[in-house]
Amino acid sequence: MLDLNRLKALHAVHTYGSVGAAADALMVTPSAVSQQIAKLERETGARLVERNGRGVRLTDAAGLLAEHAERILALVETAEADFEALRGEVVGRLQVGAFPTAARGMMPQALLALRRLHPDLQILLNEREPERMVREVARGELDLAVIQDWLNRPMAIPEGLSKAILLDDIADVVVPAGHPLAGQREIELATLSGEQWISSAPGTICHDWLVYTLRNAELEPEITCMADEYPTHVALVAAGLGCAIIPRLGRAALPEGVRAIPILPRQTRRIYAVWRSDAARRPAIRAAVEALREVGRDLS
Repeated sequence: MLDLNRLKALHAVHTYGSVGAAADALMVTPSAVSQQIAKLERETGARLVERNGRGVRLTDAAGLLAEHAERILALVETAEADFEALRGEVVGRLQVGAFPTAARGMMPQALLALRRLHPDLQILLNEREPERMVREVARGELDLAVIQDWLNRPMAIPEGLSKAILLDDIADVVVPAGHPLAGQREIELATLSGEQWISSAPGTICHDWLVYTLRNAELEPEITCMADEYPTHVALVAAGLGCAIIPRLGRAALPEGVRAIPILPRQTRRIYAVWRSDAARRPAIRAAVEALREVGRDLS
C-alpha cells in the first residue's frame, strides 16, 4: 500500500520543481523529503528521481504517480472536511496566512477569540504577501488567508477559492508636519505634484498600486526610499525624506512631526479571507472566517 506522506513528498517535488522547494513547502528538511521518495521507490519498485546536474528531476513514472497523488490528496482533504462537518466540532489544525498589516492589526484579536471559543482548534499563523498566499491556498499549503487588494486595482481570485469581505481600509497621505499642505483637512493627489515618495519594494502589491495610482492622477512618482514595513515609512516621513500613502489598519499613533491627511477621492483597500471552496464545510474554516468578520466589524 502506498504511504500518504510519501505521496505528499513526491507531489511537492513535482509541484515546486526541486527537493529544497518541496521541503520548504512541507516545512521539513530536504533530507526528509529525499528519504520519503527513496522509500516510495522501494514500495513501487520504480525509479522516481534521476540526477540532473546539481539537483534531481522526476522520471516519467514519478510524473504519473504525482498526478494520481494530487487526486488522492484532494480526496483526503474532502474526506477530512466532510468528517469534520459531520461531527460539527471546531477542531483540528489550521494553517492561516495574513499579510503584514493584517497580521498586526487583525490576527491577534481573531486568534484570541478562537482560542477562547474553540480551545481544541490549533492555528499556525504565517505572515506572507497576498499574491503568494493566494497560490498557497490554491495548492493546499494554507487553509485560509487574509489578503488585500485596492478598489481601483482588484486582484483576480482563481477558480476553486471562496472569499469573504472583512473590511474596507482607508489610506491617507502622510506628510511631514512642516509640509505646506500639512494643515489641510483633505487633499487631492494632484496637489502633490513634484513630491518625493516612500514606498515598498518594486514587485510588491503596495509599490505597484502606488505607482498605478499616482500615474492615474497624472503624477510621475519619484520614489527615493523603499522599505517593507509601514512603521519604517512613517519614520522616513518624520525625517522629512518624502511622503507616503499609508492605510489605517494596524497603523500606530503617528509621532510628532507627522500628519495624516485623508485623500480625495478616497483610496481604499479591501481585505478578504480566502479559502478553498472544497474545504468550506469544515467548521474550523467557518469559525475562523466568522472571527475575522467580527474583528472587521469592530474596526469599521
